[in-house]
Amino acid sequence: MLRHLIRKHSTSTLFKSSLHCQHRYLDFTPTNLISKPSNSNSNTLTPTPVPSMDPKGTIVFNTVGRVQYGFDIFTLNLNQTPITDEHRLTDGISINFNAQFVNGEDESIVFISERSGSPRIYLTRPGQPKPEQLPSAPNSLFHDRPIIKSHRLYFISAHEQPDQPFKSWSALYSAELHGKRDIIRLSPPGFVDYSPTISKSGKFVAVASYGSRSWEGDFHELKTDIVVFPASDPSSRFVVCQRGGWPTWSGDSFIYFHRQADDGWWSIFRIEFPENPHDFSEFPVLPIRVTPPGLHCFTPAAFHDGKRIAVATRRRGKNYRHVEIFDLESKVFQPVTELLNPSFHHYNPFVSPDSKFIGYHRFRGDSAEGESTIPHLEPVMSPIRDLRMLRLNGSFPSFSPDGNLLAFNPALDANGGVTIAKSDGSKRWTLIKGRTAFYNSWSPTEKHVIYTSIGPIFESAKTTVQIARITFDPSHLNGDSEEIPCDVKILTREDTGNNAFPSCSPDGKSLVFRSGRSGHKNLYIIDAVNGEFDGGIRRLTDGPWIDTMPCWSPKGDLIAFSSNMHNPDRVEAFSIYIIKPDGSDLRRIYVAGGEGSSDVDRERINHVCFSHDGEWLLFTSNIGGVTAEPVSWPNQFQPYGDLYVVRLDGSGLRRLTWNGYENGTPAWHPGGELDMGRLCLGNEAGLKLRGNFDEPLWITCDFD
Repeated sequence: MLRHLIRKHSTSTLFKSSLHCQHRYLDFTPTNLISKPSNSNSNTLTPTPVPSMDPKGTIVFNTVGRVQYGFDIFTLNLNQTPITDEHRLTDGISINFNAQFVNGEDESIVFISERSGSPRIYLTRPGQPKPEQLPSAPNSLFHDRPIIKSHRLYFISAHEQPDQPFKSWSALYSAELHGKRDIIRLSPPGFVDYSPTISKSGKFVAVASYGSRSWEGDFHELKTDIVVFPASDPSSRFVVCQRGGWPTWSGDSFIYFHRQADDGWWSIFRIEFPENPHDFSEFPVLPIRVTPPGLHCFTPAAFHDGKRIAVATRRRGKNYRHVEIFDLESKVFQPVTELLNPSFHHYNPFVSPDSKFIGYHRFRGDSAEGESTIPHLEPVMSPIRDLRMLRLNGSFPSFSPDGNLLAFNPALDANGGVTIAKSDGSKRWTLIKGRTAFYNSWSPTEKHVIYTSIGPIFESAKTTVQIARITFDPSHLNGDSEEIPCDVKILTREDTGNNAFPSCSPDGKSLVFRSGRSGHKNLYIIDAVNGEFDGGIRRLTDGPWIDTMPCWSPKGDLIAFSSNMHNPDRVEAFSIYIIKPDGSDLRRIYVAGGEGSSDVDRERINHVCFSHDGEWLLFTSNIGGVTAEPVSWPNQFQPYGDLYVVRLDGSGLRRLTWNGYENGTPAWHPGGELDMGRLCLGNEAGLKLRGNFDEPLWITCDFD
C-alpha cells in the first residue's frame, strides 16, 4: 500500500526549450533506449515493437523524496589543517551522486547524474565547463557506481531482464574508454551484482553479489556476499565472505565492507586477501569487525595506505548522516563533514588514490549556485517510444476532463490538503489547506469537481476518514491569488469508519471507494453528488480481506483494484483484480506468472489505473527486486518502487522505471499526451529547493 511509499511514491527530441519556461535542454532520443549492445544476450530488453502494440500517451507519477535531493559532489583536501575548504565539483544541474576519483593527479571524477532524465555516467575535470557523458548501456535507464581503472569504465546497469520475476536486474558491466567502447557484461547470466570496487593494481574486482537466487524479500540489509574475481577473467568468481555489502579495497590485500552486526549496529568489517591470488581454498572466511558498537557506520571507502577508512556515520543523538575518518590503529574517529555542514546529510564517501582528497555528495544548499527550484513536473526518460513520463512534486495526481489541469496532494500530513496545477507545470493553486487529504479523482464530466479522502492516512478500518466532493469556480484560476475558495461536501457518514480512495465513473454519476465500515476494507459504490445520504450505498466486494485503490475504466465497464483476497493472512501481498460495476465477473490478473506459479502470491501491487484508451493497466510492483543497496540512499521503500504496464489479459508486461527510488501514485493523461514543448522547468515555476528528505526510517528507529 502507499504506506510503504510515504512512511517509510514529436519523439526524436521530446523536450525542447520553450521561450518562457524551460531552462535546461533534455536530449531524449528514444532510439538510444532500444538498440542492443553488441554483447547482448537473450535476456536483453527487446527493441520496442510496432508503436501500435505499445501503450501511448503521458504518465505522471510521484517519487518519494527525490525532488528534494539537490545533490552535488564535494571534495576536501586532507592535507589542510584544519579542514575548512570544501570544493564543489559538479555544476548544480539535476542531482549528482556516487562519484569516484579518476586518478591521483587532480580532482577529476566519474559520477552519476540524472540531468538527461535517467541516471547516466559523466566525467568532469577541473576547469571543464560541462561534464562529459561516458559510454553506457544504450538501452538502460539505470546506471550506478562508475569506476575508471586502466582506461576502462566499470559500472552497474539494469537493462537486461532476468530469467524470472523477483530478481533484480542490476549487474556489472565494463567498457573501454577508447576504441570500440563495446559494453561487456561481467556478471554471469542470471547473477545480480551491486557496488563494484577495483583493487589498487587493477587486477581484482569485488562486488556485493546476490548471486543467482531470487529476491527473498530482504530490504533493510540485502544479505549479499562479497565476491572477488580477476579483472582479466570475470568467470572465475569466488565468494570470499558471506553477508556483506558495499566493498572497498585497501591496496590489493584487504577488503572492507558494511553489514549489520549481531548487536544491531551497522558496522565495518574486514577480510584479508591472500598474497597468492590462486590460493582461494580457505574462502569464504569469517570477517573481523573494525568499527565499534554504539553508532552506525556504512558505505566505507578505504585509504590505500592501509591505515584509515572513510565512513558515513549515523550517531545516537545526531539528526544527520556525516562522513568521518576512522584510524584503524588508534580506533579513533576524526569528524569531517559535521564541522563544515552540521545540518546536511552526507553520503557515500570516496577517497583519491593518493589519499589526498576525500569526496562525498550532499544537498547543495538552497542558496547555492545551480538549480534552486523544484519544478512542479519533471521529465523522466521512458523505455517506450510513444509513452512520456513526468515526475510530480506531489502525490495522487488526477487530471481534469480536458487534461489541462492536475489535482494532487502536495503532502500527506495535516497541512497537505489538495492542490491544482496546470498540466504544463507553470502554475499551481491551493484548494483546501490545513487538512489531511489523499487520493484524488477529478470528475470526468465536471471540470470544477474533485473527489478526495479527508482524514488520517494509513489507519485502521474503524478510523474516521470521509469521502469529500470539492467544488470550485474555474474562473478563480484566472486571478493572481494562490488560494482558491471552494465548497467541501462530505459524502460518507462519520460513523462508518475509514472511507478512502474514491474513483469517479466516466458518466460522473457514481463513486467507487474503499470502506472499513464492516470491519474489513472492501469496495462500495455511492452517488457522486449526494453520496450515501440521499443516493444510498451499494456494496461491491465482500470478504475478510483488503480491497483498495479502485479505478474506474474509461468506458465504465470495469473497475480495477488491489486486493489480498487470494491470501487474506498476508496483509501486504496485493495483486490486481478486475470486476464489473454490477459485481459480476471478478477475476485476478496474474503479473508474476500464470495461475499456479509459485511467484504470483509474492506480488505486492498497488496504485492501479487504466490507460486513456482502457487497453492497459498501470501499476507499481515489487517484481523487479531491489535495484541498489538501500542503506546508501535517503529513505525509500523500494520493493514497491517500480512502475509497470500490462494488458487486461495479463500479456505485454513492460517495466517503466529502474532506479533506487520508491515510485508510485501514477495517473494517465486523459487525452493521450501533453504538449511537452511547453513544459515549464525553469525557476519561474516551482517551489524552493530545501533538501527536506529523511534518513531511512529503519535506521533512525534503532535510536528510539
